[in-house]
Amino acid sequence: MADIGTVEQNLEETPLGRVAWLTLSNPKKLNALNPALIMALHGRATKLGEDAGLRAVVLAGAGDRAFAAGADLNVLAKLDGTSAQSFITALHEAVDAVRNLPCPVIAMLRGPCLGGAMELAAACDIRVADTTLKAGMPEVRVGIPSVIEACLLPGLVGWGNAADLVLTGDIIEPERARQIGFVQRLVAPEELEAETRRLLMSILSAGAGAIRAQKRIMRGWQRLDERKAIDASIGEFAAIYGTGEPARMMGPFLAKKRKG
Repeated sequence: MADIGTVEQNLEETPLGRVAWLTLSNPKKLNALNPALIMALHGRATKLGEDAGLRAVVLAGAGDRAFAAGADLNVLAKLDGTSAQSFITALHEAVDAVRNLPCPVIAMLRGPCLGGAMELAAACDIRVADTTLKAGMPEVRVGIPSVIEACLLPGLVGWGNAADLVLTGDIIEPERARQIGFVQRLVAPEELEAETRRLLMSILSAGAGAIRAQKRIMRGWQRLDERKAIDASIGEFAAIYGTGEPARMMGPFLAKKRKG
């Protein structure tokens, strides 16, 4: 019987807004990315992108053993030139749907985070990990180059560190992942969810419109030249005032300051 892969979704209504928790689930194979899971991820992310009230997304792996062990080797071993292109295109489209979500996306990482899973994590905005993390790009060790969203790694960890990852296939320890900038927050395993929630609360405490604008601005930093990115950000700055959000959020602060 074929392995089953899916992405579970839980929508959490908090006092500060709605959060989606997405969980990669292929438990018999450390949440390896097979076609069913990839299709489910694409569908979930695309649908969430249409939710104007969504404040944030957390992406995690099912169970307590792994984020995801990368693309399913049993699937990869059966590919030919045509099916390989279809498989990797589908994976890119799913990862790209996550990357293009209009709200912040947090990757909550534990255990193996390898190959395509490391690329998926790289497509998220912030990565929180525990000390069981094993990150790496081991594709070259099975005769495959690292492609698609591996192109995000130089921007995260620098060209030298990205080259080290993709040319050696070495697995790096969690502290190394933090040192090179792949991981932003590193905690003990029992603190992983609590730390992720602390990060969520910091994001949710900010203006909802400002956060979405900030993510658009950040994407501009990545794909536009400096002058165009600055011009786009000026437009975003002006537009947010039209929503009334700055006045609503600064008002209480200024009133308190006047009383003090």
